[in-house]
Amino acid sequence: MALLTRTAGALHRRPRLRLALLLTAPLLWLAVLYLGSLAVLFVSAFWTTDSFTSEVVKVWSTGNFHELFTTPVYRQVILRSVGVALAVTALCAVLAFPVAFYTARVARPSRRPLLVVAVLTPLWASYLVKVYAWRLILSEGGLADWLLKPLGLNGPGFGLPATVLTLTYLWLPYMILPIHTALEQLPDNLLDASADLGARAGRTFRSVVLPMVLPSVAAGSVFTFSLSLGDYITVQIVGGKTQLIGNLVYANIELNLPMAAALATVPVVVIVLYLLAMRRTGALSSL
Repeated sequence: MALLTRTAGALHRRPRLRLALLLTAPLLWLAVLYLGSLAVLFVSAFWTTDSFTSEVVKVWSTGNFHELFTTPVYRQVILRSVGVALAVTALCAVLAFPVAFYTARVARPSRRPLLVVAVLTPLWASYLVKVYAWRLILSEGGLADWLLKPLGLNGPGFGLPATVLTLTYLWLPYMILPIHTALEQLPDNLLDASADLGARAGRTFRSVVLPMVLPSVAAGSVFTFSLSLGDYITVQIVGGKTQLIGNLVYANIELNLPMAAALATVPVVVIVLYLLAMRRTGALSSL
């Protein structure tokens, strides 16, 4: 008991030591399981595969990366994947802002928590249930066709537009929440001062609201971009013949593991570059 008391006293007098002991376990878990797995992934991308036995040959080579950036199919899939992630992020930002503005500034204060819960509710449903629901909506003769048929139009069907639409629905709450928080914390006196100086609503939005909310938009984009870039299940269900990076990684895991590892490093590198770009906007401090 005395030893325990002395140890507690020593830790109380040394807050840095106490913090180090508290963080040791989670940091060790992060270093071994997460960073360690990324290191193994990166190393295995430089190995090769025996063309006859399909076994992994642990001989260092840059052939996988050379093939990755010189084969037109791989380049197209990489550019398509990045384009889909950017399109989903842009759509989420456009759709999230009016929703967040209503929940944070227009709705009654007593109703705002309920509206936030309503925004979070789709996240509680199963990922596959939501994607298959959109498959039914977008299928031939589905809800989309039924709504557009009186206008002489057809639904988008399965393909790249369906993939972007479904991913936008899946990740939209991740964009709404940070924008809602930023708008809720926006001081009312700034808006009043802008109005007193003669600024109209559009000028107030461009000069006051948007600069203060932009870091939160960038913070939400970190989630929407990274989640869309790494997704491969949605495109398998509603993408038709469309392929993204995740599909190629999944297809090469059993046939050519080093090539699958090389493909998997691409979204990791892209996301790291994206995080570095967003860091300049102050987005990481808004997460």
